Amino acid sequence: MVGDSEENDDCVIADEMIYMPEVRNEKRPKVGMKFDSLDFVYDFYNRYALLADFSIRRHSSGREKYSKEILRKEFVCCKQDATSRRAYGFYGDVVVLDTTFNTNRYGLPFAPMLGVNNHGQTIVLACAFLSKETTESFIWMFEEFKKAMPGVEPKMIITYQDAAMARAIFEVFPTTFPRLCIWHITTKFSDKLPRTTYEEYWKEFKETIWEIDNIDEFEEKWHAIITKSGLTDHPWLSSVFDLRKSWVPAYVKHIFAAGMSSSQRAEGSHAFFKQYISRRNSLMDFITRFQRALSHQRQKELLADHIDTFEKPQCAVLLTMDKQMAEIYTKTMFQKFEQELMQSLPCFMELKMDDASKAIYKVSERKRGKTRVIEVVYDKYSDQWSCSCKGFEFIGILCCHALALLEREQIEYLPNKYILNRWKKTAKSGLVLDSNGNEIKDCENNSLLIKRSRMSRLASDVIEHALMSEKGCELLSNNLNDTRVMLKLLNDGVGPSKVGGSSSQTRYLKDPKRVTHKGSSKRVKGAKEMRMERGIRHCQQCGQTSHDIRRCPRMANTS
Repeated sequence: MVGDSEENDDCVIADEMIYMPEVRNEKRPKVGMKFDSLDFVYDFYNRYALLADFSIRRHSSGREKYSKEILRKEFVCCKQDATSRRAYGFYGDVVVLDTTFNTNRYGLPFAPMLGVNNHGQTIVLACAFLSKETTESFIWMFEEFKKAMPGVEPKMIITYQDAAMARAIFEVFPTTFPRLCIWHITTKFSDKLPRTTYEEYWKEFKETIWEIDNIDEFEEKWHAIITKSGLTDHPWLSSVFDLRKSWVPAYVKHIFAAGMSSSQRAEGSHAFFKQYISRRNSLMDFITRFQRALSHQRQKELLADHIDTFEKPQCAVLLTMDKQMAEIYTKTMFQKFEQELMQSLPCFMELKMDDASKAIYKVSERKRGKTRVIEVVYDKYSDQWSCSCKGFEFIGILCCHALALLEREQIEYLPNKYILNRWKKTAKSGLVLDSNGNEIKDCENNSLLIKRSRMSRLASDVIEHALMSEKGCELLSNNLNDTRVMLKLLNDGVGPSKVGGSSSQTRYLKDPKRVTHKGSSKRVKGAKEMRMERGIRHCQQCGQTSHDIRRCPRMANTS
């Protein structure tokens, strides 16, 4: 077999060098190499991939039309990040997916698959570029994700309303619940409904969607609103009602979602990635800058781990249970738990029914000037508390209503069955195994925390010396500003010491064709944003917003 010896004219050279695997020259594949069979090609490339810390797979073939002789065989590499794979092992129960972020010059939809770690931070589990947003493309993406990640399928995938994606999720992840982003649906009410009807009835729609936990009560209230508003035959309302089991909280809160009901974490990640990458990027630019963004994100996680290790949160409630969870939960999750614990204190409880199998309580909660009555059931056979608000099932932290009953029963310590491992400080201490039973080890450099601590002590010492005189303060300030500028240039990849070595190591990357995707021109805008766009007008003469061209002072002066 002979490799292609001609350079492709469609290739582009990256502006920045990228990391090259440290593999001996004789082990590297070269243009023009010859092999006796396809098996020898695969074996050679696979050995190189193992040395370079990535994997390969057979991709596609080109055959002669009549003889069917193989003229071309492609092998593609797949770099699997150990940190992301381990993260999926701990936090892969809920995945958020959004493809509306355009990050490159070719218009390829960028599909980040996100999760939530034990600090409540958004983490990147995987990402892909898609040439088309078809069912086949999504199936390919999910299949590759499934092969790369350890463990079971996600319990839930939160995404926007897309038929092609829904079909792909059903085929690849049949046990996963596909939840539609509630934000994408509710923001369309102002567009789809007549203006006067929206202004009059939106508050009732919102309360019905968000504040009702009972399915029968939700449907009764919904039908009452559309009847009195004259929207019984409204096609869009009918369509979203038909999809209610995929987005309305009353239908989906029994499934764990880490407290998320929308894909706004993906929207938030867009703002984060925009700091590093843009639509002008080539694919190689993107890879380099994306790795930099990912590194920055993971440093924030390491910092949160550091805080949990060395800082103990202050307890606002003088209860044994509060002190217990301050030791177990991460700081962020402890604050959420403590808020529920504080809200449980003024709850009023009333025993509704008690027999040999269960006890049912009515718990009254005063919130925003309204009294909300929740039903809490204690199953005596399983020794289990369950609340109609489904807070524990949805978030993974016991709700204030159930906590109120535990306090009533004088239970000092929270039982282990109500403490999810994924919210603990020790969430990442377990083993994660791949499909072959091998441990996936974290490749992150935890020495960053040690470096940070050492530099913090040094900086503190320098500041103390500088404060001894005005000249010292001025000297330190000037040097710090100069250092900050140099560090920014270094982090942006500017300077003579770019990573990658000599120019002989420049690599070429085939330039894909530009594509137009579904989300490229129709980002969902909120009602407030659209009203602002409609309401702000600029004078064509001077550009001010306080008047139009007919009342412009400049026009008056010229006349």
